[in-house]
Amino acid sequence: MTDGGGPPFPQTVTTYHDGIFGRMRSRAVGRPRPDVPEVVLVQGMAVADYLLPGLGAFGQWTRAHLVELPGFAGSGDPPHELDVKEFGRCVADWLSGRALGPVILAGHSSGTQVAARAAVGHTEVAAVVLASPTVDPVARGWLRLLTRWRLDSRHEPPGLGESHHPEWRRAGLRRLVHTVHVHLNDALEDSLAQLRVPLLIIRGRDDRIGTVRWAGQLASLVEEGQCIEVAGAHTFPWLDPQAWSEPVRRLAARVGPHQ
Repeated sequence: MTDGGGPPFPQTVTTYHDGIFGRMRSRAVGRPRPDVPEVVLVQGMAVADYLLPGLGAFGQWTRAHLVELPGFAGSGDPPHELDVKEFGRCVADWLSGRALGPVILAGHSSGTQVAARAAVGHTEVAAVVLASPTVDPVARGWLRLLTRWRLDSRHEPPGLGESHHPEWRRAGLRRLVHTVHVHLNDALEDSLAQLRVPLLIIRGRDDRIGTVRWAGQLASLVEEGQCIEVAGAHTFPWLDPQAWSEPVRRLAARVGPHQ
């Protein structure tokens, strides 16, 4: 399956979870393998489909899940507009309800803030991966974030923006504005300061939304923190689904067997 212009989407298995703030859709690829943690990936800012090619890369060596937050993509509406802390509670509740054993919890873009919130103190999270983390202090503010987003868009591949349109329409303008606002007001550093599991930061070298300096600072907040760079801009997994697969696979081997 393809989006009509981007990389191929893998075949997925879809399930639903009736969580604390509404129904959540998740899509899985691959199969569980002995001694290999599963990967749980949190969607980005109001959009999820663009991560399916990257999810498929994880599915080549483990089972991987793409979790969609209430109010977005294929999930149901929440009882009220959620903040980042509440999104994190949604993901933590999803993890507790699935009983997957130790997992690698990953997020891309704004999903890094949600994943970090969900990971703190969660006994089933063996390691955390934050790809293209947000929001860098240099971009905290509507005008600064918009400026950097537009600069980054010059380095993104054709077809990416078009792939977002159906999910943006599903969310609606009011929810999109609210979501940007709550993420601008959430400091990722606060969550990482409480993290007690290994952390891998992955940054695209051409990312204009987050800086390499900040990515390194984030990694330094965790005892077992590492920061690497790969080719591409902020949304590097769209064009090169394999870009994050091997680093995450090495992390999976390091954090121990799946029990």
